[in-house]
Parts: sequence; structure tokens; C-alpha cells
Amino acid sequence: MYYVYLLRSLHHDWGYIGYTSHLRTRMRQHRTGQARSTRPYLPVKPVYYEAYISWEDARHREQALKYFGKAYGQLKRRLAHSLRLPVSG
Repeated sequence: MYYVYLLRSLHHDWGYIGYTSHLRTRMRQHRTGQARSTRPYLPVKPVYYEAYISWEDARHREQALKYFGKAYGQLKRRLAHSLRLPVSG
């Protein structure tokens, strides 16, 4: 399985979209500061993920969310309450 995921920083107005084939391992890397992309924004929390059988489908979805405002805008509307969660540890 391949996963596309969305993280939210608990102390910054910032989010991160990525994809991986090992979701638990990748989440641990983000939480512990081993992922350079999210280290400055720690702590981060997973907000959402999608699972795909195909690597190509996961990569395409990640790119659509990162680079095309419409796909990300639709996801933000779907997750409006999750993205507004109170900032806490």
C-alpha cells in the first residue's frame, strides 16, 4: 500500500503533504525530527491520509494536492473542523 498524508503543526500555521509506502515509520520520523522537511515545525500531528494500491496513483494525488489549488481546497473544506482543532500537545 502507498499512502498520501497531511500533517499539521501544533505550534505554527503550517501543514505538510507527503506520500510513503510505510506510514507508521514515516509518521515516527516526522514526530521525532528525523524528517528534515518538518523538523522546524515540530510538533506535528497527522490529520488525514488516503491509501492506494498503486505508487503512481499515490504520487499523482500528492502532486495534485501540493501543486493544484483546487484539489487542496476541496480537501481543506472536507477537513475544516480537523484543521481548526485547538493547538495542544
